[in-house]
Amino acid sequence: MPTPAISVAMSVYNGERYLALAIESVVAQDFEDFEFLIVDDGSTDASAQIIRRHAEADARIRPILRENRGLIASLNEMIALAAAPIVARMDADDICRPDRFSKQIAFLAKHPDYGVVGSWSEDIGEEGEPLIRNGMADHPLTHEDLLAAIENGDQLICHPAAMFRRDIVRAIGGYHAAFRHCEDFDLWLRLANVTKLGNISEPLLRYRRYPTQVSARHATEQQIGTAVARIAWRERQAGRPDPTEKLERLPPIEELDALFGSPGISRDVRERVALGLRYSASAMRDEGFDLLVNHLRDGGRRDGMWRTVARLLRFGEPRRALRLAATLTTTLTV
Repeated sequence: MPTPAISVAMSVYNGERYLALAIESVVAQDFEDFEFLIVDDGSTDASAQIIRRHAEADARIRPILRENRGLIASLNEMIALAAAPIVARMDADDICRPDRFSKQIAFLAKHPDYGVVGSWSEDIGEEGEPLIRNGMADHPLTHEDLLAAIENGDQLICHPAAMFRRDIVRAIGGYHAAFRHCEDFDLWLRLANVTKLGNISEPLLRYRRYPTQVSARHATEQQIGTAVARIAWRERQAGRPDPTEKLERLPPIEELDALFGSPGISRDVRERVALGLRYSASAMRDEGFDLLVNHLRDGGRRDGMWRTVARLLRFGEPRRALRLAATLTTTLTV
């Protein structure tokens, strides 16, 4: 078989609800020279059957059906198996625009100094309905814009909309195991040290948002990992070794000072994460709430916290609202 131009990489875990739509949007691309790697990561629903059915209908689909190993292991497996020099990421609940691949591979051909290109995206809900972003900025376009976005804590590249050069990602060790649920952010930061990254200013992907998606269910772990990845990036920028490189899992926040050999990092990460999680209903229902309370007891910033009390009531968490109010009152009088 001739080498395809693109290897599409999709990992699925219990994704039967939207999987057929996602696969069909890839198969319908106007750029047809690709192989489609789909890992079923130990699903217990009908995902494997859906994958098999589509593989029987389209020879470009390469199904990999096995036990559960997690998303990062699946992504690294597909990068290792990819026959093409270009890899296109895709998730099992999103939808590609038909010209996504043709637009992105043309960009990479025209810009050989860019190792990664993403695109803008259109947010949709559970039933495919358009969602309003409420003024949220879209992803940066040029590499220079992306470097500024790293400094400002803004969005970089939408993971399922990304297309990248396989060998560059292999050369830096692929996705790192420690950064579960923010593995893409860590990867973009490491790639920014060796190549250029950018985005196409068109919504080439319809990105689905719903309460049970992974990013919503693991908001606290994601925000902690994102903060640590940014610190690791600054260490590399300063010419110092990255202590997270070989970790299988990030240590607790309290141990970050020791990990990076610098006092104050633990407190800074706790504050950044606590302030960012105030708006997440899922985080305020899990360990994110305790992190917020500990941040206040440690003398951290209090701005906007009384609004967070009201927000907890709207989230249906009256006991946590009362606990936060009591913490604010107590720390104010200390």
